[in-house]
Amino acid sequence: MSDLLGARVATVLKWATPIVGGLVYGFWAAAINRHTGAITGWNVLFGFVCAIAFAAAWTGVRMMAPLMRRELHALMWMAFAGIAFGFIYSQTGATILRSVIMSLAVAVSVFAALFYHYYTHEDADGHRLN
Repeated sequence: MSDLLGARVATVLKWATPIVGGLVYGFWAAAINRHTGAITGWNVLFGFVCAIAFAAAWTGVRMMAPLMRRELHALMWMAFAGIAFGFIYSQTGATILRSVIMSLAVAVSVFAALFYHYYTHEDADGHRLN
């Protein structure tokens, strides 16, 4: 990305993306959790805790995944996407079985797309192909 935008912009985006994504995720989780009721302090706290957890997990996966081989790289993002989606979906009041099935569908789709991407853009040791 630094080749396209420059090193400074890439660094800002590297840190701004999980923060903004976490805030959107936290707001979304809090909005679903309150079921169109009044906004309470607990609801706001729930949203911020979700935002912090999402941003921390995103940052952790982003830092660790590139160190892994392409299969584990895709598996880490698969787990992140499946867990994040499953938690949000469970806030809607859906059954646990429905939440698991939906999050598995999302996770498998993310794995398939990312494995294909990494398989076609990296060698077996995880080095980018030029």
